[in-house]
Amino acid sequence: MFAAYKERFEELFHRYERWAFSGSMIIGFIVDSFTLTRIDLLFDNLVLFFYLAVAIMGIAITNLYDTGVWRGTPDGMRLLHRVPSYARTLSPFLMQYAFGGLLSGFFVFYFRGASLSSSWPFLALLFGLLVGNEFFRTRYQQFTFQCGILFFVLYSYMMFLIPIAAGAIGVWVFLLSGAVSVAVMGFLFYGFSYLMPTGIHELRRDVAMSIGGIFLAVNVFYFLNIIPPLPLSLKEAGVYHAVTRVAGGYRVTGEEQPWYAFLALRETIHLPAGNPVYFYSAVFAPARLTETRIMHHWQYFDKQDGGWVSRSRIEFPIVGGADGGYRGYSLKSNVTPGLWRVRVETARGQVLGEKSFWVEEAPELPPLNGKTL
Repeated sequence: MFAAYKERFEELFHRYERWAFSGSMIIGFIVDSFTLTRIDLLFDNLVLFFYLAVAIMGIAITNLYDTGVWRGTPDGMRLLHRVPSYARTLSPFLMQYAFGGLLSGFFVFYFRGASLSSSWPFLALLFGLLVGNEFFRTRYQQFTFQCGILFFVLYSYMMFLIPIAAGAIGVWVFLLSGAVSVAVMGFLFYGFSYLMPTGIHELRRDVAMSIGGIFLAVNVFYFLNIIPPLPLSLKEAGVYHAVTRVAGGYRVTGEEQPWYAFLALRETIHLPAGNPVYFYSAVFAPARLTETRIMHHWQYFDKQDGGWVSRSRIEFPIVGGADGGYRGYSLKSNVTPGLWRVRVETARGQVLGEKSFWVEEAPELPPLNGKTL
C-alpha cells in the first residue's frame, strides 16, 4: 500500500515538476518585488532568513539520504520508513525554490541600489543565476555545487546585513562581511561532514576551491566598484532650475514638460547665460546607519576626446531612517552647453545612480513649474 502511494506521489511530482519549478520562480519574483520593501526591516530579513534555512535543510536531506545515513530500515513503523524517501524526492525542489527566492530577493534589492552603467556585470550575474536556476535541477544533486551556490547567496546577504548591523559602510565592513560568510560556511560544512562523514570529506578540496573562487570574484567586483553600495540606494534624482529648502522638504522648480517627454532618453535644460543648474537627490540609508558621506559628481562629455570629463565633486553627509531618503542638492554655475551627467557616489566611488541631460543655451527662461518633495 505504501509502495503504491510512493510510486503515485513520485509519478505526479515528476510529471508536473517543470511547471512547479517555473511557476514557483515567477510567482516568487513577483511576490518579492512587492513584499520586500526596505532592506533594514525585520520582515524582509525574516523572509530571506527563511529561504536560507530551507536551502540548508534541502542540502542536509539530500546528502543524509544519498550517503545512507537517513534511509530508514525495514523494521519499525512502516510509515516512518517511507518518510526519508518522500523527503529526498522533494529536497531538490526545496533547494531550487529557496535559492530562487534568495536570488530573486537579492536582485530586487541590488537593482534598486544600482547604477546600470557601473553595476551591470553583478546584476547580470544575479539575473543569470535567477533565470538559470530552473535548469540547475541536476546540479542540485551535487554537494560541491550546493555548497558553492549556498556560499554565494550567504555572501550576498552578509554584504548588506553586516553594514545594517554595524551601522556603517566601508572597506572594513565589507571585509567583515566576507569573514562572517566564510566562518558561517565553515561551520555549516563542519556540521554536514559530522552528520555525513561518508563521502563528504573526499569533496573537501573541491568545496574549498569553489568557495575560494567565489570569494575572490566577489572581492574583485567590490574593489572595482561593480557591486552596488547596499544598503544605500538612490530613491529620487532630478535636474532643476532652482531648489530651495522649505518646511517639510524641498521646493524644486523645473521646466514644463510635454506629455511625450517620457519618450526622450535625456532631459533638456534650456539655460540663459550665467544661470546655474541644480541637481537634487534623495538617498535611502537604514535607520541604524550613522552619518556617512555621498557626493554629486558633475561630468561633461567631451566630444573631441570621446569621454566624460570630471568638472566638480560636491560632497555632503547623510543619515539614515527616512523612507523617502535623505535629501540634498548641489548646483553648478558656468555650465557649458552640451551633454552632462551627475553621478551620486559614495566616498570611495561606488555609484548609486546617475542622471544625464542636455544643456542648451537660451535667451530667457522657459515656462517653469514647481513642486515640493
